Parts: sequence; structure tokens; C-alpha cells
Amino acid sequence: MAKIKLTKSAVDAAETVGKDYELRDTIVPGFLCKVTAHGRKVFMLQYRTNWGERRKPKIGQFGELTVEQARSIAQDWLADVRKGNDPSAAKLAARMAPTVKELCEQFIEEYSKPRNKPRTVDTYQGYIDRHIIPAMGKMKVPDLTRADITTLMKNKAHIAVTANRLLACLRKMLNMAEVWGYRPDGSNPCRHVPKYREDGETRYIVNDELARLYTYLDRADVEGLEHPTLTLAIRLQFEFSARMSEIRTLEWTWVDFENRRVSWPDSKTGDISKPMSEAAYQLLSNAPHINDSPYVCPAIFDSKEPMPESTYYNSWKRILERAKVPHVGTHGIRHRAATDIANSGVPIKVGMALTAHKTVTQFMTYVHTEDDPIRAAAEKVANLRRDTIDSRASATPAARPATASAITEGDKTSTSQGNYRPYRHRKSPKRAVPPGTKRATPETPAVVRS
Repeated sequence: MAKIKLTKSAVDAAETVGKDYELRDTIVPGFLCKVTAHGRKVFMLQYRTNWGERRKPKIGQFGELTVEQARSIAQDWLADVRKGNDPSAAKLAARMAPTVKELCEQFIEEYSKPRNKPRTVDTYQGYIDRHIIPAMGKMKVPDLTRADITTLMKNKAHIAVTANRLLACLRKMLNMAEVWGYRPDGSNPCRHVPKYREDGETRYIVNDELARLYTYLDRADVEGLEHPTLTLAIRLQFEFSARMSEIRTLEWTWVDFENRRVSWPDSKTGDISKPMSEAAYQLLSNAPHINDSPYVCPAIFDSKEPMPESTYYNSWKRILERAKVPHVGTHGIRHRAATDIANSGVPIKVGMALTAHKTVTQFMTYVHTEDDPIRAAAEKVANLRRDTIDSRASATPAARPATASAITEGDKTSTSQGNYRPYRHRKSPKRAVPPGTKRATPETPAVVRS
């Protein structure tokens, strides 16, 4: 094991001797050139970590790197070692880092399936298969940058909703990548990437439409125009401010008539429990148990199964047409019910309990206002302002306002040279001197003379 000052000439002169040997540098401790039995010359750095383990990572091959370049890298690595880092481990970690495709598989198996609903898992898997893997599946997770995320978003800009959902999915995956040690803490490249505006909004069912809808539901129940299970489901969704899925899958065993409560053990937001209003109690008390079905609103052709989503949606659409109400999705029922709760004056926390929302922000997105209350509020504010002005004005003498003719008569709009002069600088016998200006004096009146 020779110790020499490593130079280009010294490395060039090193000969193959049929076995591996090392040339150690006298300038940088641990920096060496390994000459293999086959004649390859490889720069390496030997060091001990702070916890005493010996490391000898490869820097690069002679020819690819000059001696000076390899020595500079060795000095940088030694500086990292003095700071408590391990360049060899970092290099190995980078080589062993998973690809985005491998992260997606781990995310689905270890995070999504144990925590999310099957429908959410399928949604994540769809985004992964159709968009994420084709765009960046072969990239290493630590190498992902904000520019990569922005490029993916830009390519999906024509479908804003999908782009935003992709961003949310990637953000969660890369948060878990930090938890699993694939990226440093706080390095999620999805941070500060803006979402696209989503123009689609749930239309609000106004008061007149609500009245027409319930008029038709009453008529349908009396005349048999609709299957009673369908009208029951719609009424229950209004009463409980519920999601469509919560009414479709509602089971009799979840209904507690004694305590007047209904409990959903596995809704979208987990287990929830809601009290029955008197109207809801009467609806459920009078609802028929069809063929001993476990469901309150079973499928029409198979009472052992819950009502299919397509049956509910198509029936709702048909009922709206017959009631002469413009189309709105079934989620519009939940929006209208949440708005009624908010307008009732109950505390927000109570309203959130009735709708089963987790955050105030989400609850308030369901609250709408009609034009009539807003217009009435604007009139009230205007009247209050006028009352304030009138009460203050009555305490001081009122100045006679200048009429348009008094202002414009004899008023010149330009100088003698024809230049435009701003109104505040124009002089006229019919115009008073504005108070607070240089032309104003204690003797100068501040109102227009008659």
C-alpha cells in the first residue's frame, strides 16, 4: 500500500500486477486510487463514521474524473463526515430509492386500503394508472421537483377537476414518502403549487322550487304517481341533511325509535349519529317494512339489496321534471338542507353535527343565500346610513346644493389658450370657492351664491 501524492502522472504510471492494490494520497487523508487486477483505476475515500463504522465508497473512475476533481470530491465528503453525515449511506440511499411507480404501489397497499373506503381506493388507483405512472412512474421519488408537479398540472389544465384531484393525491403520497424516509421532512414538491379554478357548482333549490317539489311529492303519494320508496328516500334525505349513499344504505337496525336517533356505523366520514326531528320520526314510523328487508329504502326489484344509485338518481331527475323544477343533482338536497340549518340560527357547531361535516369551512360551502334576503339586508343598511346622515345634518344649517345649471352656466372648461383645465381649478361667478384651498379666505363663502 504505497503512499504518494496522487497526480495524473503517478496514476498513469501505476501498473497492473495481477492483484488489487491501492495508492494512497499524502494530501487528503483517506483519499486513494485503487488499481484492480484487470487494470481499472478507481478513486475512493476511506473514512470512519461518527459511530465508528468503516466506509470506503467509490468516487469515480480515473478518466471519467481527473485526480484534482476526485480530490475535491473527497474533501467535500470528509467535510460532511465531520458534520456527522455519512456520504456512503446517502449514496446508497439514493441508489436504493424507490421509483414513483413503487411508491404508488406502497401507498395503495400500506396507506389507502387500511384507511380509505373502497371507492376512494379505486379512485386513487384510477388516477395512478391513468395519469401519474405514465407521466413520472420511472422517476426516483427523491428526484421529484416542483417543476415536475407543475408540468403534470399544466398538461391536465383542460380538465381542472382532474388536475386538482391529481395534485391532492400526489400531495398525500409524497407526505407519506417523507414518513417512510424516502424524502427529507418538509420537502414535498406539491407545496405552493396552485389549484385550478373549478367552475362547476351545485345549484341551490330556491323556496319556490322547494314548494313545487313537495307539492308534487304529496300528490305522488296520494295518487300513486311514484313508488313510495322513492318519495320516502327523498324526504328522508331532506330531513337528515344526508348524503344519497346514507339514505340508500340506511338499515332498520340503525334506527332507534326509543331515543329518536339514527346511527350510521360506516358513512363517508366514519360513524355518525343524528337525532330525529318530529317529521323524520313520523316518516320512519309510517314507512313500510317491505318483505322484511333490512333496508329502509330497498331496491324495488330485490328488497334484499339497497336501492341502486342509478335508481335513486334517475327517479330524482324524473321527479324534478314532473314538479317543473330545473335540474339539480341529488347533492342539491344536502345543500338546501344545510342552508335551512344555517338560516335557522342554530350555532355552527350544532349545524355541523346535523350535517356531519368535520370543518366549519366545509359546512359553510353548503350554505347558500337567496337574492331576497340579501336585497332586504342591503335596504336595511342603506336606511341605517340615511338615518345617521339625517340626524347629524339636522344639527347644522343645511347649505343649498348647487344645481347643474348654476355650475355650468358661464363656467369655462379651458384656459384662454384652449388648454383643458380640471374642474377643481375652474372659476365661475356661480361657483363657490372650495373650503381648505389656497383661494379660500375667512370672508370667502363656501357655498354657491344665489
